[in-house]
Amino acid sequence: MTVLVGKQAPDFAATAVVNGDFKENFKLSDHRGKYVLLFFYPLDFTFVCPTELHAFQEKLEDFKKLNCEVIGCSIDSQFSHLAWLNTKKEDGGIEGVNYPLVADINKTIARDYDVLIPNDGIALRGAFLIDKEGVVKHQTINDLPLGRNVDEYIRLLEALQFTEEHGEVCPANWKKGEKSMKPTQAGLKSYFK
Repeated sequence: MTVLVGKQAPDFAATAVVNGDFKENFKLSDHRGKYVLLFFYPLDFTFVCPTELHAFQEKLEDFKKLNCEVIGCSIDSQFSHLAWLNTKKEDGGIEGVNYPLVADINKTIARDYDVLIPNDGIALRGAFLIDKEGVVKHQTINDLPLGRNVDEYIRLLEALQFTEEHGEVCPANWKKGEKSMKPTQAGLKSYFK
């Protein structure tokens, strides 16, 4: 697995479904100045995937309040994405999801982010938190049957923004409003008092 944390997020230009329409030349770099949570999922019309896409949708306003764009990506075509978006939730669809879904039919984006399963040709459940300058600050990769906890990405985004604003670090299990620490020996001692 390639570690992308601390590096520029690989840019891409692809077709995406945005607000029910096809957007050609959808670029990651067009979102500079905002945070981005880019997540990969294996396939449209599967089982764990719709639960995740709906979970991201349910928290979309929380991400937006934090100046963060949520972008989904799979190796399916834009036509498959649109069909899935037009399928009711109770039928396994993702009707109501309104963040961009990128079509990576050539699998180049999944390869660039090193989430592609070579023999299967589908992506693992990768997620990348990217800062306003386009630098990857967090990455996770789950195996196919393991769904993600969307609240954890919000917590990480809040922690990233806190550290950028205050120059302090966030200890284990930190949540917004909780005690942080200065990144020094004295700061650590003060934290544990």
